[in-house]
Amino acid sequence: MADTAHDVIVVGGGPGGYAAALYGTAAGLDVGLVEMGRVGGTCLHVGCIPAKELLETASVFRTVARAGQFGVEAGPPALNWTTTMARKQQVIDRLTGGLSSLLNRRKVTVYEGTGSLRPGPAVAVAGRSGERTTLEAGAVILATGSTPRTIAGFEVDGTVVMTSDELLSVEALPRSAAVIGGGAIGCEFASMMGDLGVEVTVLEALPRILAGCDADVASVVQRSFRKRGITVRAGVKVHGHQPRPDGSGAVVSYGDGQTADVDVVVVSVGRRPRSGSLGLEATGAAVDERGFVAVDGRCRTGEAGVWAVGDLIDTPQLAHTAFAEGMLAVKDILGEDPEPLDRLGTPWCIYCHPEVAFAGHTEESAAAAGFEVVTSSHRHVGNGRAMIVGDTEGVVKVIAERCPDGTGGRVLGVHMAGPWVTEQLGQGYLAVNWEATVDEVAAFIQPHPTLSELFGESVLSLTGRSLHG
Repeated sequence: MADTAHDVIVVGGGPGGYAAALYGTAAGLDVGLVEMGRVGGTCLHVGCIPAKELLETASVFRTVARAGQFGVEAGPPALNWTTTMARKQQVIDRLTGGLSSLLNRRKVTVYEGTGSLRPGPAVAVAGRSGERTTLEAGAVILATGSTPRTIAGFEVDGTVVMTSDELLSVEALPRSAAVIGGGAIGCEFASMMGDLGVEVTVLEALPRILAGCDADVASVVQRSFRKRGITVRAGVKVHGHQPRPDGSGAVVSYGDGQTADVDVVVVSVGRRPRSGSLGLEATGAAVDERGFVAVDGRCRTGEAGVWAVGDLIDTPQLAHTAFAEGMLAVKDILGEDPEPLDRLGTPWCIYCHPEVAFAGHTEESAAAAGFEVVTSSHRHVGNGRAMIVGDTEGVVKVIAERCPDGTGGRVLGVHMAGPWVTEQLGQGYLAVNWEATVDEVAAFIQPHPTLSELFGESVLSLTGRSLHG
C-alpha cells in the first residue's frame, strides 16, 4: 500500500517540475513534488540565474571602464571576485527562498529524496537518510532535468578541467581559459570571462559559433569577440589535453597540430538528460540512445499516466520551454485537450555581449522548408538610442514569406543581436507565432527613440516602403 496519495506527483523541482506543481495546484489538484536537493533545479542553482548574474557583473565592468566617454571620471575598474560571488549567491538564495515559500503557500507537498517510477503509477522516494516512501498518484510528471555533457580526453577535475557547474563557483578567475563549445552556453562564458580580463579561446567543431542562429546574427557576435580579444577557432576538433608539470593548467591540442596553453578548460558541449535513476527499464516509457525520454506532442510517455517534461525530453533545453511543457502536461491530465507546443516558434535568448534573441525560421531554414523568402535588416549603428547608450554593435533581421510583388507576407522569423535584445524579442515572438503579416505589424506605432524601433523599421521595409532604411 502507498504511504501517501496525490492527484499528481512531480519528480524533480526544476522549472518544468515546479511549474507543473504550481499550475496543477492553481487548477485545484493535490500535488506532491519530489526533489533530491533544493528546489529550483539547474536554472536557479547552476544555470540561468548564476550565469546571468556573472554576465551582469561583466556588463557593469564594461560600463565603468568606458564611463569617461560620458564625462564620468571613475578611473579604471577593479574586480572584487569575492563580492561578485557573494552577490550571486544572495540572488540564488533569495529566489530559492521565495520559490519554497510559494510552493508551501500553494500547498504543494515537497518530499526530499530521489524518486523512481513504479507501476500504478506510483513513485518510490529514497530519502537522504535512507528512509523510503511510496507515493501513489493518478498521474506522474517526470522532470528530473539534466547534467553537463563531457567529452573523452577531458576528465572533469573541477580545478583545471571543469563544466559550467564548477565554473560558476570558482574561487578566482583564471588568467586564461579554453572554452570547448561555441554554442549559447560557451559563448556566454567566453563573453563574461573575456570582459573581465581573462584571455579566452573558443574551440568549436562546427564551421561557426552559434550554429543554431541566423548567420548574420552569429557574425555580429563573432566580430565583437574578435575586437574584444576573444579568439574563436571554428571548424576544429579537440583531441585532448596535457596537464602542465606544476598542475597549474593544461595544454589543449586541437585542429591540425594546434595547441592552446591555458589555466583552465571549460567543457561546454551541451547537457544530457538525468533519466538513469528513474527506473524506467521496467515500464513502458522508452529512452533513446542519448538518454532522452520519448514523448508525444503532449509530453506523454509510453507508460500510461506518466508524462515527461523539460531537459528530460528532446526539446529545446530552456527554462521557459520547461515551464510551458509542465503546464501542457497538467492541461492534458485535466482532459483539456491542449494543443502541442510549436517548437519552431520557441523564443531563444543568449546573454553574451552582444546579446542574441530570436524566434522562428532563420533565412537558411526557411529556404530549406520550401519558403521563398524576403529579408530586411537594420543595424544598430544608425539607431539614436544605441548611440545614446554607446552600444552600436548589432542587427535586427526579419525573414518573411515573399509575395508575388516582392514585398513580404507572413513573418517567418525574427533574429536580433545587440544591446538588450533579450528584452525586445516579445513583439517579434508574437508576430511569428500569430502568423502575422508584415503589413499588419507595420501598422503599429513604435516608440522613439528606442532600440525596439529597429524591429518596426525592418518590418516596414518589407512592405515596400521604408523610412530610414
